[in-house]
Amino acid sequence: MDTIKAVFKNKSLMKKILFTLAVFLIYRAATFITMPLIDPAEIRAFFEQQTGFLGIMDAFTGQALSNYSIIALGIAPYITASIIMQLLQMDIVPIFKEWSQEGETGKRKLNQTTRYLALGLAFMQALGMTFGFSMTQDAIFRPGIDANFLTYTYLALVMTAGTAFLLWLADQITMKGVGNGTSMIIVAGIIAGLPGMFTQLGREYLIEGDGFDAYSIFGVVVILYILILIGITYMQSANRKIPVQYSNRPSSSRFKGKSGSNIPIKINSAGVIPVIFAVTILSLPQTLLNFLPEFAQTTPGFWINELFNYQRPLGYVVYAILIVVFTFFYSFVQINPEKISNNLQKQNAFVPGVRPGVETENYISKLLFKITTIGAIYLLVVASLPIFTSIIFGLPQYVQVGGTSLLIVVGVAIETTKQIKTDVQGKSYSGFIR
Repeated sequence: MDTIKAVFKNKSLMKKILFTLAVFLIYRAATFITMPLIDPAEIRAFFEQQTGFLGIMDAFTGQALSNYSIIALGIAPYITASIIMQLLQMDIVPIFKEWSQEGETGKRKLNQTTRYLALGLAFMQALGMTFGFSMTQDAIFRPGIDANFLTYTYLALVMTAGTAFLLWLADQITMKGVGNGTSMIIVAGIIAGLPGMFTQLGREYLIEGDGFDAYSIFGVVVILYILILIGITYMQSANRKIPVQYSNRPSSSRFKGKSGSNIPIKINSAGVIPVIFAVTILSLPQTLLNFLPEFAQTTPGFWINELFNYQRPLGYVVYAILIVVFTFFYSFVQINPEKISNNLQKQNAFVPGVRPGVETENYISKLLFKITTIGAIYLLVVASLPIFTSIIFGLPQYVQVGGTSLLIVVGVAIETTKQIKTDVQGKSYSGFIR
């Protein structure tokens, strides 16, 4: 409560929060600006059947995709481009690795390259998606529109411009708002869909529902949602601290305790990236099946659906394996034990009871492996919750209890809260010094 009171007293911070909310309103308004030449009703009819990759993308964009608005792609191309650039910095493209070691100058170069790559991906994705929809829905275009190559190119350019506009809005939040603009835009899209979800749930089970069973399902879903939210908040904040001592500092008691140095390693250091990777790999073949309904009826189409549909037994096994593999891969990319060991040596620091160098690297690797095992199981449980709750309670497709969306919202909320606390404390210390 003291922090909340301090926020309202801090005029500079309140301006940042109000500016961020204003950007959210602009973003929300843009989700209702439909693409030119397109009949949005046909697109919405198509999305009523979607629960896979397209359904998740629709949730991330605040239903902009199902509205087929000018920002239908959201900032997903930028996220994909960022992941690609991170992987390319691992000695795959030498110039990118050099830039990553050049400090702020190199960071600006990498960021600029990431944006160019994101816009290129957005154009290709928009072109393929519009063409795919036109193959599935005959009436995707308004009456009298003669669809040709120029038509598809024009629509792809408009949608790419929408993604560029969102990236600009994200930059404004980072510079003038509460910070972390890219993540805040994603959160805005996810949160925008929550009121609609609970409104539909209440209408179906409380107003139109008949009997005690319908009321019970509604109550159980709400309670589960709250419990899962609390659990995710706890797990996202949990970390394992590796104690560190410096050989050039005295080891008296006043340097120990809570103020002592340590290296915190999150239980879920990979974040939500492994789930996004797994869903993307599994759902792309299914998306193609949706665009090719005749092929879906063939034997190869049947087995593709069995293998890549995570709501089927075989597909779920593949889904679980992919999440676990990507969690370990991305965790060791984010936290490089060799790099940490070398940095500790350069700073004349060491882990108590562990020799510097190779032994420190092995110690951190083993510890990271154990922590990542817990993190992988946690991610798998959260990602599986929407599947099992839907099966157990027979919930409609629009209800998502748990899943990727909550992971993103909670993770960004925790980071934003820390940033706000830092700003408030900085203002307090500034006032004290004066």
